[in-house]
Amino acid sequence: MSASQETRSVVVEREFPHAVEKLWRALTQPHLMQAWLMKNDFAPRVGHKFKLTGEWGGVLDCEVLEIEPHRTLSYTWDFAHEDAAYNLKSVVTFTLEPTTTGTRLRMEQTGFRPDQRQAFGGAHAGWKQFLDKLDVLLAKEA
Repeated sequence: MSASQETRSVVVEREFPHAVEKLWRALTQPHLMQAWLMKNDFAPRVGHKFKLTGEWGGVLDCEVLEIEPHRTLSYTWDFAHEDAAYNLKSVVTFTLEPTTTGTRLRMEQTGFRPDQRQAFGGAHAGWKQFLDKLDVLLAKEA
């Protein structure tokens, strides 16, 4: 792979004081996803194409790539912009690991080109905010 084709990844890890099953529901049930992530028409089925609609009006085209219940969820996260420099073709993968006090969640978004510093920084900050919202949702869903 040449240097011009290398991509970067955003990784955010967080420990939640909740069971894996509870986190899995929040990652895979559309009404719960809407509460912490975005409006969506998600279905937990490999090959399912869905859209995420942001509060800012942007729409992400997604497709479920991998599902291993209570362990791994992966889908494409593609954003088409009128300015091609802002187009993003990426993959988001959630990995859940049970711990003695709850669940460790690892979110990795891959596919940021070197010239996408703004998108990379925005994703890093954005995922932290999304996971903060997830934390609040899980606490309410007790």
